[in-house]
Amino acid sequence: MVQSFRGEFNQKVDGKGRMSIPADFRRVLESGDPEYPEKRATPRMVVLYGPHLKNCLQAYTIDDMADIEASIRALPRGSQERKQASRMILGKSWETEVDRDGRIVLPKERREQIELGDLATMTAMGDHFEIWDATTFNDIEASESDDYLAALPDDFDPMSLLDAIGADGAGGA
Repeated sequence: MVQSFRGEFNQKVDGKGRMSIPADFRRVLESGDPEYPEKRATPRMVVLYGPHLKNCLQAYTIDDMADIEASIRALPRGSQERKQASRMILGKSWETEVDRDGRIVLPKERREQIELGDLATMTAMGDHFEIWDATTFNDIEASESDDYLAALPDDFDPMSLLDAIGADGAGGA
């Protein structure tokens, strides 16, 4: 069974860029690392960064990143799409390991990119989670939600978005 990231958590960030990964997220990282626990005592994860992400970083399990890499390899060799996907995803990512205390270290350049202060928000996106500066997340998420909901009826139910997907998850009716 594939586990998903769920929830939203605020975590303190120390001066060295260390921050705890929520226990619920660590369980998903553990299940998505084929080397855990036989070959590794702690799970690994892949973090994406880059200007295309604007205000956040994205964190994936090892298995999910392998799926993304396979999708990139499936693109035609020499194509502009493969080149850009490789540069923007593979070239703008790094693998890190969760330490025995459940923390990762975000390099200074990554913290500066998202203007990360002393409090990070980690929000689940199903197959990955995002890492934001808490204030930035609150501002952007509120604005995006307000804009989105403004065009919908007062009794809007977000579960209705799933109706268009269909029971098999492949789209269509």
